[in-house]
Order: sequence, then C-alpha cells, then structure tokens
Amino acid sequence: MTRTRLRWPLAGLAAGLAGLATSAAVAAVLSIRESPVIAVAELVIRNTPGAVAEQAIQTLQFWDKPVLIGSILVLLLAGFALAGDLGRVRMWLSTLVFTLLAAVGAVAVLTSEGATPTRLLPVIVGYLTWQLVFALLAAALSPSPLSHRPDDDGTDRRTFLRRLGTVGAGAVVVAVAGRWLGRNRERVEAARDLLRLDGVTMPKIPLDATVEVDGVAPWQTDNADFYTIHTVISPPAVDPATWELRIHGMVDREVVVTYQDLLDRQLSEAWITLNCVSNPVGGTLIGNAWWSGVRVADLLAEAGVRPGADAVLQTSQDGWNCGTPLAALTDDRAAMLAVAMNGQPLPIEHGFPVRTIVPGLYGYVSACKWVVDWEVTRFADVTAYWTERGWAERGPVKMASRIDVPSSGERVPAGTLRVGGTAWAQHTGIRAVEVQLDGGPWRPAELARVPSADTWVQWVVTLAVEPGRHELKVRATDRSGVVQTGVRADVVPDGATGWHGVDFVAES
Repeated sequence: MTRTRLRWPLAGLAAGLAGLATSAAVAAVLSIRESPVIAVAELVIRNTPGAVAEQAIQTLQFWDKPVLIGSILVLLLAGFALAGDLGRVRMWLSTLVFTLLAAVGAVAVLTSEGATPTRLLPVIVGYLTWQLVFALLAAALSPSPLSHRPDDDGTDRRTFLRRLGTVGAGAVVVAVAGRWLGRNRERVEAARDLLRLDGVTMPKIPLDATVEVDGVAPWQTDNADFYTIHTVISPPAVDPATWELRIHGMVDREVVVTYQDLLDRQLSEAWITLNCVSNPVGGTLIGNAWWSGVRVADLLAEAGVRPGADAVLQTSQDGWNCGTPLAALTDDRAAMLAVAMNGQPLPIEHGFPVRTIVPGLYGYVSACKWVVDWEVTRFADVTAYWTERGWAERGPVKMASRIDVPSSGERVPAGTLRVGGTAWAQHTGIRAVEVQLDGGPWRPAELARVPSADTWVQWVVTLAVEPGRHELKVRATDRSGVVQTGVRADVVPDGATGWHGVDFVAES
C-alpha cells in the first residue's frame, strides 16, 4: 500500500513534467520568447520591490536568475506531486491544483509586454497535457474489482510503469522536437554572424592606456567578460531584418528607423566605459569597450524635439523602459544607438541588434538593450521601470576608484610593492588618484593616459611595506577638482559612494 501510494505523486510529477515539455515546445515553435516558466519568473522580477531586487543582486550576483528559475521549478515539482497525491483521494482535487498552476502561468503571460492571445497557447497546451497524462496514469492506479488477494491493492503495476515510461519518452521527444523546430535564437545568431558592418573598426588599445601591472583589470573588456544586467530571463532574439525604432511624442514629425537605415548612416565610434548602478564600492559591474553606432543627437534632430521636452522614455523589445535626460542625449558626449561592440555586431546578451549607449549615466536610466521605442516627453509625465521601484529619476555616474592589486586578504612579499587599480568619473575625467597605507599620508599615484573622459583610467604606485598586516585605501579627484567622498552610501537610490580599501599581509 505504501509503494502504491507513492505512485500517485509520481504520476503527478510525470504529468507535470510532460506539460512543461509540451508548453516549452509550443513556445519555441511559435517563437514566443516567454515560455510559461520564464513568464512567471519575469512576473516575479517585475513585482519585486527595488530594495529586495538589489539585495538579491548583491547576494547572488550572476546567480540571481538561475536561483529564481530553480526556485520556481522546485515549487512546480511540489505542486505536481501534491496534485498527484490528492488525485488518490478525489480526482477533482488534482484538477484544481493543475488549474491553479495554469492560472498563474496565464496571468504571467498576459501581463507581459506585448501580450496577445497567441501567447496563451503554450499555457493551454501544457494544461491539457497535465490533465490527459494524469488521467492516463491514474487509470492504471485505480483499484481493480477483479482483485481478490488481501495483500493486493488492486492496481495494475505493470500498466502504470509502461505508461509512465511512455510519458517520459514522449516528453523527451516533444522537448527535443520543439527545440529543433523553434530555433529562433539560432536563426538570429546566424544572421548576426553573417553581418558585415561597413564603417565599423577595431583600433588597438591606445598607447600608455595600461599600467602593465599583473592583476589590474584589462583596460579593454572583452565581450565575453563584459558584465550583463537585465530583467529578462531569456534575452530577446530580434531579427535585424525586422527591427525598427519608432521616435515619437513631443516631436515635429514621427521617425521610424530600420537597421539598414542605421548602417547607411555615418557611424560614430568611441571608447566608452559602462558602469551599473548596482556596482558596490570596489565592485566589478563595470567594463570598457569600443562602441560603434549612430549619434542619438542626429536622430532626435531629424524628429525635431519640441520646446518643454526634457526626457526620452526608452522601451526595449521585452517591455523594460528607462527615462533618459534629453540633455545627455543631445550634448557633445558620444551618446549613440550602438550596433557594434569591440568591432563585432552586438552580442544578443548585450542588446543585438541595437542598444543605446550614453556616457556618464548609469545603465538603469540610459542603457536600453533591444531598444524599439523612443518617446520624447517630460520627466513630470512619465515613470520608468527602476524609478517605480525606488531608484532616483536621474542617474549620473559617481566618481569611484578601485584597488585591483593587491587583492583583499592576499599575502605579498615585504619590501617594494606595486599597487594598481582603476578609477572613473565619466564625462568629467580623473585628474589624480591617491592611496593611503595604514592611515598615513595620502600618496599620489601615476595615471595612465586615456583617449577621453568617458573611459576609466588605470593607476599605479610603488610602496615600501614592512612585514605584517596592512590596510590600503584609494581615492580619486576629478578634473573639476572634486575629491571623491569617503562617506559610505548604498547603491540605492543612485549609486554607491566611499573609498575602496583592502587588507593584505606582507611576509618577510
């Protein structure tokens, strides 16, 4: 009886997993980015308070989304097992559990950006699969009136196992077939690989831009190493042949730009450092790359911005949005619609085919990946994704500096020590960097040369350290003469502040 009772939750699990396989297959075939599980995960992200989301990013870092997906799957498996166990008592109870799970999926899908009835098909197919497969397995678990042995529970064990195996094999086949038929990301990747972007260059790293100290982060960040922060679980795969950007709102004329339109224009290129607002003091959510694209100011000039406008509400293909100060898009900085990163078409994770780059602003108010819509407007009339969650309306990058060598806790030889790191004050520039050893006087560091104020700068200083434990701090001064504050502030609501420090041990 105990073994038979355990088969009911197993039947619920098998039915649930089969439904997940069919729903994911249908989503793939229809090129729907959000399978029901992905849609639920993004619903959780959309409704998570800003402080909670920031804590998750700080604690889990790049594992935040895998942990979220894993948690949802664990809850689903528990629900499937519960549905199976309740079916042993009353079939309508299992139906109720499956219906509630499907309802959550339907709500998540219908509240996602650009929701259409078609996007409900994966949920419907998955729900029907749950019901049909569970009914099939439950039929083999129902008591048989032909059984007369007192130790026989009356179930057809062999029939149940055969059906369970068939369901498992069928789920695998459906998942593989759906993956094969719905290769939208692969098609977009193939289109990206075939692109030849005339006018896109990849210069060498400027002379004297690096300090040549082992352990200091590379001045140019490779695409594969560049940090990624976004709210989607599955990055949109957008075909460049169908991509369009609509510019509307407080403009004299609406403008629609295609990908080919951008490529036919004069491209602007620059070294630009991007810094996430979630980057803590001494953090690594920052990178520097060679970006190629079309100047935002030129596009807005064609649309004719009307007096009174002070913002552009940017919207991504996945529905995320941000409010960007109009002044930062139209002044002399290299704000652009980027099509290439380090001489190559943008990686999908970094916004392919087109994203917005604005030097000097944190990404949460400017770096719109997979951008498809610009509404010229006023800050007084709109709110955006992160500002609705407690972040500041405008996000200029704050001056910061970081010690890369030595790392905290490292053991180094006593005597002469080469200390190095990076500093940044985007669109203002760094004039000086100083380090402090064990609370002593601040000592100037040597700065590398950079091509513009929109990139970070490497620094190096040579210190004499005695054997023992030491504490090292760093601070910067920007080109306007402002000294970096040592007051510690959290990343919320508009970026962290404070001097970065490390502890290390010098050994004789």
